[in-house]
Amino acid sequence: MGSAVKPVHERLPVALRQLIDRLWLVANSVSVRVKILGIVLGMVLLLGGSITWQVRVALETALERELQSRAVSITRDVAARSVDLLLINDLFRTHQLLGDTLENNPDVRYAFIVGPDGEVLAHTFEGGFPPGLIQANRAAPTERHRLQLLATEEGHIWDAAVPIFDGRAGTARVGLSEANLRRTLDSVTWQLLLTTVVVSLVGVGAAMLLTWLITRPILDLVRVTRAVAAGDLSQRAPHRTDDEIGTLSLSFNAMVHDLAEARRASEAVQAALREKEAARGELLEQIIAAQEEERKRVARELHDGAGQALTSLMVGLKVLSGLRTPEEIQSQIGDLRGIAAETLEAVRDLALELRPSVLDDLGLAAAIARYAAECQRRFNLRVDSRCVGFDGRRLPPAVEAALYRIAQEALVNVARHSGARQASVLLEWNDGAVRLLVEDNGRGFDPVAPGRERKLGLYGMQERADLIGGRLHIESEPGVGTLVVVEVPVPTAHDQLSHFP
Repeated sequence: MGSAVKPVHERLPVALRQLIDRLWLVANSVSVRVKILGIVLGMVLLLGGSITWQVRVALETALERELQSRAVSITRDVAARSVDLLLINDLFRTHQLLGDTLENNPDVRYAFIVGPDGEVLAHTFEGGFPPGLIQANRAAPTERHRLQLLATEEGHIWDAAVPIFDGRAGTARVGLSEANLRRTLDSVTWQLLLTTVVVSLVGVGAAMLLTWLITRPILDLVRVTRAVAAGDLSQRAPHRTDDEIGTLSLSFNAMVHDLAEARRASEAVQAALREKEAARGELLEQIIAAQEEERKRVARELHDGAGQALTSLMVGLKVLSGLRTPEEIQSQIGDLRGIAAETLEAVRDLALELRPSVLDDLGLAAAIARYAAECQRRFNLRVDSRCVGFDGRRLPPAVEAALYRIAQEALVNVARHSGARQASVLLEWNDGAVRLLVEDNGRGFDPVAPGRERKLGLYGMQERADLIGGRLHIESEPGVGTLVVVEVPVPTAHDQLSHFP
């Protein structure tokens, strides 16, 4: 099996990878403004350098071709004009011709004519003819011309050789220097570089203005973001432009506004939760105390009522065992039967107070109707009770128990605190929900700031409603009366519960 192919980055030398990682780390650590300035400056320098290099190469090629063409043209002119002079062996005028050629063409560094036997007939060198120059470029008689680039102390020289009269009169040689060409190239290059520098400065200035316009809203966003991260949700990012950054600022401000609203709502919820927890603690204490009081009462009822009745039964039975006549026995049995009936009635009343059996046997509607009648008897309060939409249907036991206790608590509050003469209870099953309404014509109260006892009673009803997924709503004003509304959603499956006969 061959080795796994490594990424290109891992195949680089270690030193090069470390250099790339270091450059990448530096690039990531600088600000956006420096990055934009670097990109603009790099692009300007890259563009200017590439244009300068391309122009220099193209210009150098063109000038070299033009210089080569001029060298051939000048050499051909010298060869054509020197034919007659060489045929008549007029070397003086031949020297003048070469001198005029050198004087009229600044790029020509030398000119000379070589005879057919290789002898230099005329030349323009003042310090003597350089050795080896003749062999540097030789044109065959069949060639129209021959060019050769020579490296000399003065630089590169294009040496052109043109046969005179098909080589029978000799060869004309002219050398053109590249000095002017190089000076021209250097001059154009420096001008292009200067233009690049000027353009770079202008580009840097424009980039600084651009980065200032771009980064100013970004820096504002960074400042506001840090303030928001520190918990100050009152800060807002300035909306300076209508571009994407301006849209981002608006969106950020909307988000901060939503966060502030959410914080206020959360604080309100937390305050309500703290208040509710405190009330729940008080309610729990009251419930525990009420349970203990209820247990004491039940114990007293059992001791004082059932206990004494059972004691009387025991004494009566003992007396019964000592009677002799049938009349006395029948009389004693009648007394004992009366004591047993009273005891049974007392135990039954006590059981009904703890848990009404009608709630388990007949359901919520019947239990509330019976409790309304009981309140009317016990508290001298007129209570109208009405149930709608049940048609023999039953709610889950937990829902029935919770609604019954809420109705019980509401009616007890009406009887003890409202001073009402009349109350009404409406139990309605409609549109997938059960609604319980308890209304009175009492003195009413302020639901926002109720007393401690009433506050705990309201929290108790609220807790029961929350446990069965219901909503409790209380409407009350001083002197108007009170309306307690409980609404509990009932799933469709509950509509299919068993009907009681």
